[in-house]
Amino acid sequence: MVKEVVRDPLFLQQKSEPATREDQQVIVDLVDTLKANSDRCVGMAANMIGVKKQIIAVAVGPFVIPMVNPVITKKSGKYQTEESCLSLDGIRPCTRYREIEVDYLDQNFTPQHGRYSDFTAQIIQHEIQHFSGELI
Repeated sequence: MVKEVVRDPLFLQQKSEPATREDQQVIVDLVDTLKANSDRCVGMAANMIGVKKQIIAVAVGPFVIPMVNPVITKKSGKYQTEESCLSLDGIRPCTRYREIEVDYLDQNFTPQHGRYSDFTAQIIQHEIQHFSGELI
């Protein structure tokens, strides 16, 4: 189900908790909401739809990849860039890495490992940053 995007900085600054199998509907809602906003958004974290769980959805071309409890295990190629966020106004400077490796659970809670680079890596880093409550 498509959810309303949260724009309250006080809510977004709260830390997210690990997701469990009971959060299956959150995964569906997050993917649906990202697809509904695909004209202006390439990634979302669950707190952007009002759920403080460690779940993200990332658009990679025509595909949307949900990641449950993702953890960046390796990173290289540090650089400075600017980003925006659907939940916030404006553009802000941030530090990202060109290549990352991520351990996560897929929508069926099966362990996965992925290597990502460039823009996809940047999106994943941005969304995982939401878990800490740190706003860009």
